[in-house]
Amino acid sequence: MRFAHTNIAARDWKKLSDFYIKVFECKIKPPQRDLKGEWLDKAIGIKNARQTGVHLSLPGYENPPTLEIFSYEKFIDTNPIMANQIGFTHIAFEVDDVDAILTKALKYGATTLGEVIENEVKGVGMLKFTYLRDIEGNIIEIQSWN
Repeated sequence: MRFAHTNIAARDWKKLSDFYIKVFECKIKPPQRDLKGEWLDKAIGIKNARQTGVHLSLPGYENPPTLEIFSYEKFIDTNPIMANQIGFTHIAFEVDDVDAILTKALKYGATTLGEVIENEVKGVGMLKFTYLRDIEGNIIEIQSWN
């Protein structure tokens, strides 16, 4: 068994994919997807669904899991996710330099959610991290360990 992918439903999959490519060095894993049909409707439980988008290979792995960024023709609006909401709330990237990646992310349209914090985690080491929102409001944690 192995982890395969995480999906983000994006208002604009092209813009959001570009953000993750520029900030976190993800790479497009072809082919570009344009999925529709009865088989998709049955699988996801939505009638007349259509998904378009790509899979992005995540950095740091030989055979990486992917971040699947898809747009739907029809969306259900929801409130922005908060860090203490029940269910999936964020993805995390371990980086060499939290401040540099935060600066890069802000340059490409991210917004801060919290402050950059350094804290010792007993038995593990010194953690430096922060939370931010990507250009569509999804929460990302960036972290480094010493």
